[in-house]
Amino acid sequence: MGSLLVVTGPPGAGKSTLTELIALRMSPSVLVEGDAFFRFLRSGAIEPWLSESNAQNTVVTRAAGATAGRFAHGGFHTVFDGVIGSWFLDEFLAATGLAALDYAVLLPPAEICVQRVLHRKNHGFTNEAAARHMHDEFTRRPCADRHVFREAVDSPDVLASYVLDARDRGDLRYPHR
Repeated sequence: MGSLLVVTGPPGAGKSTLTELIALRMSPSVLVEGDAFFRFLRSGAIEPWLSESNAQNTVVTRAAGATAGRFAHGGFHTVFDGVIGSWFLDEFLAATGLAALDYAVLLPPAEICVQRVLHRKNHGFTNEAAARHMHDEFTRRPCADRHVFREAVDSPDVLASYVLDARDRGDLRYPHR
């Protein structure tokens, strides 16, 4: 049996950079990019940060969870990079078919996230208002502090070590045993 580490947070939190580094430190590993599941949507897609997108987001969350779970069941150390707030975590976990997963929330200050969103290259998402909204969602609907990394760490390699150390200690386990 493999493992599943979900790395989440608002846009600009550093998920994509971090998950790539973490996946490269494990073997065999898989990196599941949550944004890809939203790109499957075509006609009638609703921006996922809007309140009327809840039914759509539930389906996408279940599809992403099922995929990540399949890889973990197949023996891969699976790293999931996507927006899975605490409000969708039980739905995601159920779809994986796993009894538990590891959950890390990157939540640097809103201004850092917004600056990253506005200045990143080769990424389709640059909506400042939506980035602020999603940061507020993570702030208003917190999970246990042991899952949250609030500090803006200068080195993604150092942050990867912090996250993996927390996982190895069992601090990121969800549900907590």
